[in-house]
Amino acid sequence: MELTWSLKTFNDLTANELYHILRLRSEVFVVEQNCVFLDADNKDQIAHHYMCWNENDLLAYTRLLPAGFAYEHVSIGRVVTSPRARNLGIGKLLMQQSIEECVKLFNADIIKIGAQLYLKKFYESFGFSQSSEIYVEDGIDHIEMLLTVS
Repeated sequence: MELTWSLKTFNDLTANELYHILRLRSEVFVVEQNCVFLDADNKDQIAHHYMCWNENDLLAYTRLLPAGFAYEHVSIGRVVTSPRARNLGIGKLLMQQSIEECVKLFNADIIKIGAQLYLKKFYESFGFSQSSEIYVEDGIDHIEMLLTVS
């Protein structure tokens, strides 16, 4: 498996790339997690899209947002790994590199995420710490988490 990483603004995405992003997000967040929500939330247009490909197969993805759009801090969202690519370490690489990209793109000193509660330990492994009480979003328990980048 040969991984190719790319980072693009919305306007730089091809129609095919956008289709794969929306398909993967729908496959995991809507179908697999049985969660009905409006994924197209008008934030994609101002985001940077970080993607991991194996040829024409999108294996993992994050959406990187500048401060002031999702939260008061720079944020990483829509973190998703394809079911076909799980347990290969790609999710860990995705988060490590997404953090690095936030620092490069936005000079981030703090990164905030809204994490599904069951992934708390995963995000803690990168230095994130819980910064809110548990809340329910789209029927799933979430917490906000912060990472101070040194």
